[in-house]
Amino acid sequence: MAQGNGSATVVAALIIGASIVAGSFLVRSAVERVVAGIGELETAIEVAAAPPPSRARDAARPERLDPNRRYSVNTQGAPVRGDPDAKLAVIEFSDFQCPFCGRVVPTLQQIQQEYGDKVRIVFKHLPLPMHPKAPAAHAAAEAAHRQGKFWEMHDKIFADQASMSPDKYQQYARDLGLDIAKFDRDTADAGVKQRIDADAAEATRMGVTGTPAFFVNGRFVSGAVGFDVFKTLLDEELGKKS
Repeated sequence: MAQGNGSATVVAALIIGASIVAGSFLVRSAVERVVAGIGELETAIEVAAAPPPSRARDAARPERLDPNRRYSVNTQGAPVRGDPDAKLAVIEFSDFQCPFCGRVVPTLQQIQQEYGDKVRIVFKHLPLPMHPKAPAAHAAAEAAHRQGKFWEMHDKIFADQASMSPDKYQQYARDLGLDIAKFDRDTADAGVKQRIDADAAEATRMGVTGTPAFFVNGRFVSGAVGFDVFKTLLDEELGKKS
């Protein structure tokens, strides 16, 4: 008889335990459904509040530059090679670490040789995010600009892009006879960084996304194009001026 009562007790305990487990499962399932419902509701709210994907992309995408339009570029205080009052202007947004910018340097020299005092070459800073060595190079060039040696520093940096480093820029500064103490101060000066950042911000506003980017009397030219492309535009401009 005692054995029968023990069996009944075990069975009862099993039944109660199963009931508790089942109840817990039901409660947990209910909670999970509520949490899932809240998550779905939050997602729906976020989707409803967000702009349509195409509209968001359009808002983030800069305006495509039109080669047939004339753009105004701020050249105040920018380094100029050639006659500052020349009627022909080739304005370049450039990155010292960009290989294509290095490749176009001889083309710009050819333009200057061909057109002489009829043209001015204007440099604008645009160090790109994927070029970690560019900011220090631009700071060095701008610091040299404060001592009247921008183009000399420009040419030295582009002549050896494989060796870009602050130590190299100091060596170039010594070679150019710059005041080294002033050069060091200026490369670290906040005003130099602001100047570079202002050029880059202007490029972004205009829709410039890569280097080199040129504006020939305001007309956009993209990339390291050959001399003939510039010659066509410059001759057209000269024809209008004559």
